[in-house]
Amino acid sequence: MKCPFCTSTENKVIDSRLTQEGEAIRRRRSCLECERRFTTYERVEAHDPLVVKRDGRRQPYDRAKVVAGLLRACQKRPVALAEVERIAEEITAALQVRSDREVPTSAIGDLCLERLRRIDEVAYVRFASVYRAFADIEEFRHTLEDLELPSGGEDDAP
Repeated sequence: MKCPFCTSTENKVIDSRLTQEGEAIRRRRSCLECERRFTTYERVEAHDPLVVKRDGRRQPYDRAKVVAGLLRACQKRPVALAEVERIAEEITAALQVRSDREVPTSAIGDLCLERLRRIDEVAYVRFASVYRAFADIEEFRHTLEDLELPSGGEDDAP
């Protein structure tokens, strides 16, 4: 580790602690050359996958996009921001443990739908309507039937 003051690589660790989140180690160091102190952080290197879009383009996974999509689906619903953040964290963690370095957008969308279905059916249907881009009303109706929601107030017969 280079000293930020004199660029010497000769230093010693004088204190190590976990950060509050427990996701990094904070190390206090002392340069053996100039004797100044500095702080470094050590984190596990996360390998976020590349996202393969429907048109074949690839781009780095962006947790913020997942949060934005979930927030749009949960708009004006009784879903706390903390719950949306927790879902995004679960999805990010699930993607990081996968062995494949590329993941299709459909897999990310399915993970979002699976979690939204458990917390809010309206948010689930909103997300599904954008994510699945229903071709017609029948596809939409099938999604509602899968949720076991009434399809319009009449009896359940088609």
